[in-house]
Amino acid sequence: MSTFRVALVDDHEIVARGFADLFASTPGISVIALARTVDELLELLQRTAQPAPDLVILDLRLADGSTPALNVRRLREAGSAVLAFTGGDDASLVRSAAHSGVLGVIRKSEPTTVLLDAVRQATVGEPVASTEWAAALDGDPELSDAGLSARERQVLSLYAAGAKAPLVAATAGVTESTVIDYIRRIRSKYERVGRPASTKVDLYKRALEDGILPVPGGRSTLRPAVADGD
Repeated sequence: MSTFRVALVDDHEIVARGFADLFASTPGISVIALARTVDELLELLQRTAQPAPDLVILDLRLADGSTPALNVRRLREAGSAVLAFTGGDDASLVRSAAHSGVLGVIRKSEPTTVLLDAVRQATVGEPVASTEWAAALDGDPELSDAGLSARERQVLSLYAAGAKAPLVAATAGVTESTVIDYIRRIRSKYERVGRPASTKVDLYKRALEDGILPVPGGRSTLRPAVADGD
């Protein structure tokens, strides 16, 4: 199995040292860089001719004054997935990171096992849901309603949770082609309100944001998904 390459961007030396120690003995995961800013990380990669890490764990509040949205965009353009790492004292920072396409948000006060599990999820490209992420998005005044019908919410709840189209069709009592059509319409509705959902991971995020799926380990905000028509 290939090694999953991880970097940390955090300007607190104690956090950086603890991070390096935490992953030093974790099989299949290698910490390739510790940097205080995104600029420093990208310059290091360029200077050493290294490819971008598979995952960057990013502190949302850095002393250089950079914003989460800009930092996440630059890291993703470089080819890295991003996991937000935060003290959790500013919901607007979490919302900004979430809208910029992070895999998830982890609070620094969580046990180390939570961070380890999050990175393991990231190694297979899974989003990392957390109550911190859901709470920030739940209070987001700019989170536009996609206007999904009850049937579309039902299909999304099944499909985004991991069910394949044939199982969704059997459960919802429709044909497989109808399920595919619903998914296409759901993606289009989210796109129209500025909330892209081009991948299954994106659909999972949208379902969490809208309370269609419960946050793993947190209190469910799941709204009824019983179809009452289209």
